Amino acid sequence: MTGFARREGGDETLTWTWEAKSVNGRGLEVRCRVPAGSEALEAKVRAAVPKACARGNVTVSLNMDRGDRGLRLQVNRHVLDQVIHLTRELREEIDAAPPRLDGLLAIRGVLETAEETEEEAIRKAREARLEADLTALLEDLVESRRLEGGRLKETAMAHLDHIAGLTAQARDCAAAQPEALRERLRRQVSDLLEAQAGLPEDRLAQEAALIASKADVREELDRLSAHDAAARELLEEGGAIGRRLDFLCQEFNREANTLCSKAQDVELTRIGLALKNAVEQLREQVQNIE
Repeated sequence: MTGFARREGGDETLTWTWEAKSVNGRGLEVRCRVPAGSEALEAKVRAAVPKACARGNVTVSLNMDRGDRGLRLQVNRHVLDQVIHLTRELREEIDAAPPRLDGLLAIRGVLETAEETEEEAIRKAREARLEADLTALLEDLVESRRLEGGRLKETAMAHLDHIAGLTAQARDCAAAQPEALRERLRRQVSDLLEAQAGLPEDRLAQEAALIASKADVREELDRLSAHDAAARELLEEGGAIGRRLDFLCQEFNREANTLCSKAQDVELTRIGLALKNAVEQLREQVQNIE
């Protein structure tokens, strides 16, 4: 969801620069910075960004520079009248030459700049160009995010390959094989019978079933494989898939936790912990995907 775009434009009076950047975010948050008097453009930004981006913290800013164009000098008559009045008062007290025109105009506040009044047609034409540049800016931002998404896809696929490899290791682990499970079950049932002689058959069956369900991790491994396939399909599908990948990461983590809790030997526990770490690395990348 990271990206950056910049567009420059101008007319006979103004030059402007649009900039847009996006960073990671769970939802969509839009920030807009425009010059005073351009509030109508801010509304257009807030309406346009959700059409281009579904996720991320997006900041759009507009800078305008008028320079010396469209400005004219004018005399502040109020200040000038005050200066002339004070000059006349002081001449009665001080024998001095009358002030020169250039000296009067050099006094701060006598000369000031003012914006020339614009025709409505010129203003509307500028707004249309600003909106066109905004549209192009957001298209550039989407393209920037798309390129970043391609890199993220490769990274996410690599993490999924790692998760798939660990899942395969867990399947091959002796503790996950049916023979090992049956042997452990026989041993635990035997211990149970020795500890509680005369245990009713139905209760024994319940205890045996409970022991078997706690030891068998094949169901968790099947779900891990299913989540892996679903994540790969989403990455190939493209589009706004970040939230769905987020959900799959939660499911990945749930199965890895269950695998660790069921593991009854060091090797399977090691694989389960490695799975949790791999899922966390995948989740960190998914946060960057729209």
